[in-house]
Amino acid sequence: MFFLQIIFSILIVLLRVAFITLLERKILSYSQNRIGPNKVSLIGLLQPVLDGIKLFIKEFSFLIKNNKMIFYLSPMVRFLIILIF
Repeated sequence: MFFLQIIFSILIVLLRVAFITLLERKILSYSQNRIGPNKVSLIGLLQPVLDGIKLFIKEFSFLIKNNKMIFYLSPMVRFLIILIF
């Protein structure tokens, strides 16, 4: 029973975040005089679901053969260059 409550709570939070994102997109599109996300389905209601699916199927990259020091230091170096200029 406790496990089902946790899953139900997580689903509610995910749905709220998805539709708050849709609302944000709609408000931004109206402020910029654009139509907004309505290409996926009826007035864009399927857009948050497809965004969530895309987030979960994105490719993960692991640093096995790459130089980890360069990977971790490169954002700091870029930030320092921006600050210097």
